[in-house]
Amino acid sequence: MELELRFFATFRDAVGQKERTHVVDDETTVGDVLATLEREYEGLDGQLLEDGELRDQLSVLKNGRDVVHADGAETILDDGDVLSVFPPVAGG
Repeated sequence: MELELRFFATFRDAVGQKERTHVVDDETTVGDVLATLEREYEGLDGQLLEDGELRDQLSVLKNGRDVVHADGAETILDDGDVLSVFPPVAGG
């Protein structure tokens, strides 16, 4: 299956590009993809998952919908999905 991955802010800097295509097996979860990204990109190591779950304040959207409203890191991905990954945002 092929996914489109989109990265924002500091995650875009860590990956070195705004978007990339990612090929995965059937039944791949959001957590599987995030774990792979942490291994592939030093700047993402420890930034996406904590004990197999999404890190606090991390925003991950599957086709524009936050995965925390689905099954979080266990959300199953489908061919053609767009996965957008946003770092925690602070401000005031």
